[in-house]
Amino acid sequence: MAQDDPVVSAQWLQQHLGQLDIKVLDASWYMPQESRDPWQEYQVAHIPGALFFDIDGIVNRATDLPHMLPSEEAFAAAVSALGINNHDKVVVYDGKGFFSAPRVWWMFRVLGHDKVWVLDGGFPQWQASGFNIASSCPDDAVLKSKAANSAVETAYNGKLANAATFQTEFRPQLFWTLEKVKQNVAAKAHQVVDARAKGRFDGVMPEPREGVRSGHIPGTKCVPFPEMFDGAQTLLPADELSKKFEQEGILLDHPIVVTCGSGVTACILALVWKSCMLFLDISFETLTLPSSL
Repeated sequence: MAQDDPVVSAQWLQQHLGQLDIKVLDASWYMPQESRDPWQEYQVAHIPGALFFDIDGIVNRATDLPHMLPSEEAFAAAVSALGINNHDKVVVYDGKGFFSAPRVWWMFRVLGHDKVWVLDGGFPQWQASGFNIASSCPDDAVLKSKAANSAVETAYNGKLANAATFQTEFRPQLFWTLEKVKQNVAAKAHQVVDARAKGRFDGVMPEPREGVRSGHIPGTKCVPFPEMFDGAQTLLPADELSKKFEQEGILLDHPIVVTCGSGVTACILALVWKSCMLFLDISFETLTLPSSL
């Protein structure tokens, strides 16, 4: 496993599973219309030793907007409750293969933790590889996952949580606010890339959330996230990924901002862009993600 490579294979994880400094997180999350319960599915089947990371729970509790980045204090409290410290290597996966796990990968990175990877192909690839699956959920795993959510709530209620074992360091260059995006519409200093389906991008398909307008940010280009994978929901080779951006007129050596509906699938493009940057030997710090749209 290379430090800079954003993914690990199921084979790599199987070989290293159980090491004390390897922490595995199930970050499964599904769109509302899918009617799937990730917490329930985790309790039925997950990678042995994995803990559940609740994308709907470890969020900014001071806003009604979905999936807004939590404060440093709240994130540190939640990750500490999961038993993770800054020396640990974190591997994140999800139940669709490559969908919501990159969101948690980005959260760790924007808050200062580089030792984080996404399982290429996720839980489906783990299953297809024939590796062991845990079919029961230990009480300790349930308590830790619930404690993580409670720690976020405690932090936003202005109360002190238990002493954090995980320390954060916010990286503003990986995070854009709505105001920055509005300024960029006029300045056009950054390329903006949308991960949603073309129909949603063009405004001919409705948004999945009631009351949200269709269409896209002016000047944005569309690279739908499903185009990043092969039939097994594993990442395409870096040269093929690069071509996907180039075909849309996106300059790989120029800074980009990625966006989507609520800040989940945009992180897939963030991870893909990092892979492309490694392939082309370009600094990844040219990429940011607007998580406050």
